[in-house]
Amino acid sequence: MITYIIIAVTVVISYMCFNSRRTFEKLAFIPYMVVKDNQWYRLVTHGFVHADTIHLFVNMFTFWSFGTYMEMVFKYYGFGTIGFLALYFGGMIVACLHDVVKRKNNPYYISVGASGAVSAVLFSAIFFDPWSKILLFAVIPVPGIVFGFLYLVYCQYMAKKSVDNINHNAHFYGAVYGFLFPLLLKPSLIHDFLSNLVFWQ
Repeated sequence: MITYIIIAVTVVISYMCFNSRRTFEKLAFIPYMVVKDNQWYRLVTHGFVHADTIHLFVNMFTFWSFGTYMEMVFKYYGFGTIGFLALYFGGMIVACLHDVVKRKNNPYYISVGASGAVSAVLFSAIFFDPWSKILLFAVIPVPGIVFGFLYLVYCQYMAKKSVDNINHNAHFYGAVYGFLFPLLLKPSLIHDFLSNLVFWQ
């Protein structure tokens, strides 16, 4: 249920920003404004803003694909709605911290999108079910743990090349946060993860 609410709010705000550059710039993640003017709210609001409809669709489709599953998992383990929200918005915030430090003196740097939060949800799903299949390039089914490894390597490689406008660092740090987050809530889950990793079927 929470997944659908987040998706609905994100779609509405994103479309508002498509039609208003002023609203877009008010909500976007701009590290310079975060530090200079203490606009820390941007660490969250940027996750409700997207560059275009494709960016919005990819993020929300991925979130829907794994968010509903993770809501059930968190309910099963007793983490509940609060835990799920902490996973999503925690991933969103952690994904920004690298650029808060690195880009704080660059007034022209802007980043938007829920990719950090979505990566957190995806990698938390991999933690709980490492051998479930995920579609690589939306076509090739590979085990989640393999996909996760390739994803992190790719993010670091592309972050170093800096040849596109995608914030690969946000994807990377959001993913790492999501994978570790269940252990912050219940450290003993490491035994479940290792058991699932070793005794896969």
